Amino acid sequence: MSYNELSEQEQLRRNSLAALRELGIEPYPAAEYPVTATAAEIAADFDPEKGNFQQVSIAGRIMGRRIMGSASFFELQDHTGRIQVYIRRDDICPEGDPTLYNTVFKKLLDIGDFIGIRGFVFRTQMGEITVHAQELTVLAKSIRPLPIVKMKDGVAYDAFEDPELRYRQRYVDLVVNEGVKDIFIKRNKVYNSMREYFNSRGYLEVETPILQSIPGGAAARPFITHHNALDIPLYLRIADELYLKRLIVGGFEGVYEFSKNFRNEGMDRTHNPEFTCMEIYVSYKDYNWMMDFTEKMLEKICLDVNGTTEVKVGENTINFKTPFKRITMLEAIKEHTGIDISGMDEAQLREVCKKIGVEVDETMGKGKIIDEIFGEKCEGHYIQPTFITDYPIEMSPLTKRHRNNPELTERFELMVNGKELCNAYSELNDPIDQRLRFEEQLRLSEKGDDEAMFIDNDFIRALEYGMPPTSGMGIGMDRLVMLMTGQTTIQEVLLFPQMRPEKVQKRDNEAAYTTINIPAEWVAPIQKAGYLTVADVAEANPNKMHQEICGINKKYKLELANPTIDDVKEWVENAKR
Repeated sequence: MSYNELSEQEQLRRNSLAALRELGIEPYPAAEYPVTATAAEIAADFDPEKGNFQQVSIAGRIMGRRIMGSASFFELQDHTGRIQVYIRRDDICPEGDPTLYNTVFKKLLDIGDFIGIRGFVFRTQMGEITVHAQELTVLAKSIRPLPIVKMKDGVAYDAFEDPELRYRQRYVDLVVNEGVKDIFIKRNKVYNSMREYFNSRGYLEVETPILQSIPGGAAARPFITHHNALDIPLYLRIADELYLKRLIVGGFEGVYEFSKNFRNEGMDRTHNPEFTCMEIYVSYKDYNWMMDFTEKMLEKICLDVNGTTEVKVGENTINFKTPFKRITMLEAIKEHTGIDISGMDEAQLREVCKKIGVEVDETMGKGKIIDEIFGEKCEGHYIQPTFITDYPIEMSPLTKRHRNNPELTERFELMVNGKELCNAYSELNDPIDQRLRFEEQLRLSEKGDDEAMFIDNDFIRALEYGMPPTSGMGIGMDRLVMLMTGQTTIQEVLLFPQMRPEKVQKRDNEAAYTTINIPAEWVAPIQKAGYLTVADVAEANPNKMHQEICGINKKYKLELANPTIDDVKEWVENAKR
């Protein structure tokens, strides 16, 4: 990176980097730095009466400094939090050479730099727990300044708040914004709690293919790629359901997987094209058992993560205390539209949509239309955890017919905070019925439904060998973490959400400038001054441009012969032609 692309701060930090090396200090040492304590451990356990932490070694970033002549205070931030450090010239420079303090610490180190401190812990006269430094080691120089959030009277200034910047530069977000790291620590607790719940019941965590020749297990538009060696198209998985059910055929009692799924669909506050789903399948169970199993699991997770069954999300307080409310889909539609759609055919359903203002198109079959009605008119009403049960058969091609009504299926979705959180079935294990359902999906695909399921003949073959009665459940982990951490957008719980490519400012190459008689050595200073293209030069005020580029020549000690004002006027005129 050339100097013309660097800010003044970045240039100064590079100068400090070079100065450290000139002093014989390696700014990026290779050796291990043994850490014996963290900021959080010291804050929690230090007791002056016990005389503990009298020899500690800590490491982290410098996050603020108060320099007071021969002694200073600064804040050190490690992965657990911040702690104050007191540093004195005479303590870290015992040989009489003050360079380490006067030059290195005061002038060459910056906020964001990683250092190691050896010393002892004490309490200041103000009562603040502090590490008294006896030894300082440079561990990594930061050559790009952190955005520093300043607090005054409880108000944050210069906050790093722009969502696009925060998600694109999550590494900065985690350093400077308090509480962001906690979201991802809680995310880990959610996973651990769920694993513990499954493992304690003897269910096996497995891994299934991400690249699939047939994308199955859900209604979604897949991403497609090509495998050169096999010369076949492959799809990034949209779900792992069909592979997990093959394992039930193979004789496992219960299997589950935390799977990365990929769906080529829109992005919004609750959707990312890459997301994590957990699916579990247990033999000899049905959807009633799975409802009990799911609500107990969620209650446990909420308690493990938050210490209570209640969590606040936006304006809503959601309670995961069991049991959850249960209502059939048709009852829910009747409750919120006043219309009983049971027994209606596709034409009648289209009339209902017209009447209640739900938009549908010609590609949609009966199941998709019912889904649209529910999504538009019902879904948003279910804030507290509610099981929506007994879905119409057209909506559920992998689900067992309802034992009391062949028009329905034994399926539930759990709605929380107005959104679907999980989906579960009494799994269809009749291979003949399954083939007929897949063929119906094929007809929908031919009508233009690009989310209709493919026929997976190998999966049907697996069912033909026999699958025991089974219940399965899938839960969106990102949405679950949103609920458990009180977040309202999925991007807040993904470390690296999908983003559009970063916009890069257009720069003309050197030849474009030399063609209008600008000497090659002046191209970098001109671009440093903000004239990134010849078109920018054409718009320039010659006097202002002359002043700016001569100032850059002086500031960065480029030792170029300054152009005259007439030279700059000529460049501007040439650029206009």
